[in-house]
Amino acid sequence: MGHGFRQARLQQRGVTLIELIIAITIVAIGVTSILGALSVASSRSADAMVQQQSVTVAQAYLDEILQRWVVDPNGNPGVGGRANWNTVDAYNGLSDIGAHDQFGNAIAALAGYNVSVSVVNSGALGGIGAAAVRRIDVSVTHAPGVTVTLSGYRANF
Repeated sequence: MGHGFRQARLQQRGVTLIELIIAITIVAIGVTSILGALSVASSRSADAMVQQQSVTVAQAYLDEILQRWVVDPNGNPGVGGRANWNTVDAYNGLSDIGAHDQFGNAIAALAGYNVSVSVVNSGALGGIGAAAVRRIDVSVTHAPGVTVTLSGYRANF
């Protein structure tokens, strides 16, 4: 019996300390690579969300402006805040630090999106006189450096 026990003991082999360290190092490198790839993917996902939100904010401003007259038929351009503006030209130079609704109220969830508006006369629509057509550029900038500009034309019709 003593001889069989001794032979079984000699056939067993364990993992040496060096083999264990090498295996741990290889697993650590693999895990680090996978986590690095996931980190890059998640940061790009956030950039896409910020870009889409910027487009949505710019579209909301542009939609609001396109509903106004180029030349108010009543001769009253509107005074006071945005809620009273009747003409497209009233929006020229608008600069909101943080997005605001059409009544000028800040939207807390969109505080990181800054909006600027430019309105210029345009002859881009051919036979229509430049005095009757406006090009509207709405730019939305987000703190990480994302800038989106949407443009639209409003004719006096």
